[in-house]
Amino acid sequence: MAGLYLHIPFCKQACHYCNFHFSTNQKHKKDLIEALCEELQLRAKELKSVPLESIYFGGGTPSLLSVENLNTIFQTIDAYYNVKPDAEMTLEANPDDLTAAYIKMLSETKINRLSIGIQSFFEEDLQEMNRAHNAKEAIECLKIAQRYFDNISIDLMYGMPQMSAERWRENLKIALDLDIKHLSCYALTVEPKTALEHFIKTAKHPPMDDALAAAHFQVLIEDTNKAGLIHYEVCSFGTPETFSKHNTSYWLGKPYLGVGPSAHSFDGEKRSWNVSNNSTYIKTLEQDQLPLTVEFLTPENRFNEYLMTGLRTMWGVSLSKIEEKFGMEFKNQLLKNAQKHLNSKTLVLENDVLKTTIKGKFLCDGIVSDLFIL
Repeated sequence: MAGLYLHIPFCKQACHYCNFHFSTNQKHKKDLIEALCEELQLRAKELKSVPLESIYFGGGTPSLLSVENLNTIFQTIDAYYNVKPDAEMTLEANPDDLTAAYIKMLSETKINRLSIGIQSFFEEDLQEMNRAHNAKEAIECLKIAQRYFDNISIDLMYGMPQMSAERWRENLKIALDLDIKHLSCYALTVEPKTALEHFIKTAKHPPMDDALAAAHFQVLIEDTNKAGLIHYEVCSFGTPETFSKHNTSYWLGKPYLGVGPSAHSFDGEKRSWNVSNNSTYIKTLEQDQLPLTVEFLTPENRFNEYLMTGLRTMWGVSLSKIEEKFGMEFKNQLLKNAQKHLNSKTLVLENDVLKTTIKGKFLCDGIVSDLFIL
């Protein structure tokens, strides 16, 4: 099985924390969709007819696409790809785009899952992030979407210096009271070349507080557990039937194809990524060429990638699988590197599987970097 990711590089405005590739100029949206469909056609052979179990529209803001745009893309996918009948088809969406009319029209397309960028239910937080929607729209769009979609995920953000533990807990309460079954929750981080980085450097915004983010994370663990949601990945909480098939395929090392500007692909042996420039992307595909760079992965690269993704999940990393795929030397080195984290109880070894503990989940990125073989 494989996944297909489509990067839609348009936004109404720039969120202060975001460093994903996007443009606020939608003038060439039609040309970009044509180029994206051309790339889909040119790269279909890369999956060698492997069935698609998930299709994911990310961005950017995919909810800026019209239903006609989506149907055009789906027609191309249907013509060149083998899509499983029960494939998960996700559209990332912003609340200000999700009018009742648009939601109803989306429900009549092949989209069967919405991932909605709520971020916060509080006006102050949304203004601080420079989000395009307001708190009222955040709640209203969810109530309407639930009439048409059974599978809805929302994004929430924590760790903001101005957000108290009480307000973060209230954010979670609002989501859970609305009977949202899947949450993706992220700590605010300072990415290079973002407005947030500039504001912190010029003292217009307080710096991040790791202790506050850790406290918010603990609240998140406690409250989602009480609500019966499973913490199946560092940032992901849901009921088993709502686990993201697409994101899980990344974490389990399945192949995926990424189309659109800046999109990444992985086939188990190599990864590739498209140019992060809309104009260059369009012009290159107009010449029937692919605007991508390819990197063949060394055994060390593949091992590190397996650790980086697997340790984020509740399934962890299998030592027997490491031995089978990479050899005894890699397994022994991993155990050696992991010992201090086993001692500090941020990692645990159970039934030949290495996993992060609750204590280790918040520190996962740092732990994984310690385990890399360079």
